[in-house]
Amino acid sequence: MLLVTGASGLNGGAIVRRLSAQGVPVRALVRNLARAADLATLRGVEVVEGDMARSETLVEPLRGVDRAMLTSSSDPVMLEVQSNFIDAAKRAGVEHVVKLSGIMPEVDSDFRFARMHGQIEQHLEASGMAFTHLRAGEFMQAYFRQVRSIAAHSAIRIPMADARIASIDVADIADVAVIVLTSPGHAGQTYPLTGPDALSMADVAQHLSTAIGKPVRYVDVSPDDYLAANLANGMPAYTAEALVELYAERRAGKESRVYPTAEQLLGHPARSFLEFATLHAATFRGDGLPPN
Repeated sequence: MLLVTGASGLNGGAIVRRLSAQGVPVRALVRNLARAADLATLRGVEVVEGDMARSETLVEPLRGVDRAMLTSSSDPVMLEVQSNFIDAAKRAGVEHVVKLSGIMPEVDSDFRFARMHGQIEQHLEASGMAFTHLRAGEFMQAYFRQVRSIAAHSAIRIPMADARIASIDVADIADVAVIVLTSPGHAGQTYPLTGPDALSMADVAQHLSTAIGKPVRYVDVSPDDYLAANLANGMPAYTAEALVELYAERRAGKESRVYPTAEQLLGHPARSFLEFATLHAATFRGDGLPPN
């Protein structure tokens, strides 16, 4: 049996849907069954309730599981939550855990979630279970945060200066995860995952302009102004401060390298940002919600 954690989230949900579409039975772990009603209607999907922070709630969901996909929200307790799941999976006899990690999981990083990912990777490797790390670059879906600014100001406002970044569509991450979860030969591997291009924010703005049919410009805001804007929009301080740390790493070039790994695993090029923006043009115009 295969289990996917965080199944009501962006990445977990995408992975569950692809497994179902391919006819692969999967157990979808969620904290709240009410938030996963759509998953329960999918072929071959068993939705189970459990809290990765509470080991006692994982005993039944992990029963009979031999492979697990580990993903969870980036929040203050990510290290504790994912480490707790690893321990519970070990006790339950899970043979192989695939972890969705970050592209720069450095335990000495100035970015708090990079440090956490690095520590979780080390904990998983020390568990004795087979492991695979999927180190994903920036999600292209992160630009949905800019929809309000595009609608109001025809601009994206990010503290990136002239740095480049190699982003990847969550759909491609999900497809890679399904391959790793359902085929042999991936134990002990670390896969850095990016799209096919490293783009400046001016490039991103140009691709968005092409996709939605109206000019979009890039405004390089200061880290302080970016922090203040996110706080004013209701973002929790912990998350807003983490994003400032993240963009500092990105301005230093930490996410600018393009890796061929996704294309090699998929057997075709990963989606480009222009293709992504075109596919989600209605969302970027403010006309609708992004598809799953």
